[in-house]
Amino acid sequence: MNLGSTGKLRLGMNIDHVATLRNARGGAYPDPIRAGVLAQEAGADGITAHLREDRRHIMDSDIDGLMEALTVPLNFEMAATDEMQAIALRHKPHAVCIVPEKREEKTTEGGLEVAREENKLAHFIAPLRDVGCRVSIFIAADQRQIEAAHRIGAEVVELHTGAYCDAHSEGRFDERDAELAKLTEMATFAHSLGLEVHAGHGLTYDTVQPIAALPEVIELNIGHFLIGEAVFRGLGPAMAEMRRLMDEART
Repeated sequence: MNLGSTGKLRLGMNIDHVATLRNARGGAYPDPIRAGVLAQEAGADGITAHLREDRRHIMDSDIDGLMEALTVPLNFEMAATDEMQAIALRHKPHAVCIVPEKREEKTTEGGLEVAREENKLAHFIAPLRDVGCRVSIFIAADQRQIEAAHRIGAEVVELHTGAYCDAHSEGRFDERDAELAKLTEMATFAHSLGLEVHAGHGLTYDTVQPIAALPEVIELNIGHFLIGEAVFRGLGPAMAEMRRLMDEART
């Protein structure tokens, strides 16, 4: 479903870093499944969880639990590996988002290199589409990568907003504005190809509105910042403020 500029901008809540907090000490608390349910009750349009190869935050049992507990869609972020493909094919989540992954990175550092791995990725996503998963590709705002994502049969692209957010937080405002211009242009381009356009990574209250205002973007996926704000505000109020800013930017 491509809502374009006519529908409500969706908020996908990423609960990875509830699991990061749990795993820092071991044990079962705080529970990311409970966080997913609370986010759902607070109005999240979907829940995102990234099962990394090294299981540094989300665990296999978390995916099992989320699939049972959620009534909103699960967006299953994963690397393009045989192991992750098998897990996705077993669970058949609403959506899978293919992301780059390196063991040494603290978080996902950039977009997937689709153009260089086009044939491999086309074969990788075909079985996922066959079982009904919507396939999203997490990429930089780059025309070459968007064209490749379209050719391999992805239905969705998620534009990486990390460089834009980093430039803002570090006071590099000329770079921030240049990144925003690229995101604006490439959201329009992706939409023109019939791709559904999402965006995410590093978004905060201070940076969300220019992205939320892009009419082609129909979903934002936000996690780390909202989990941090939830420590002070509670998860529901933290999400409500983000939703308010998104809706304000959209109207």
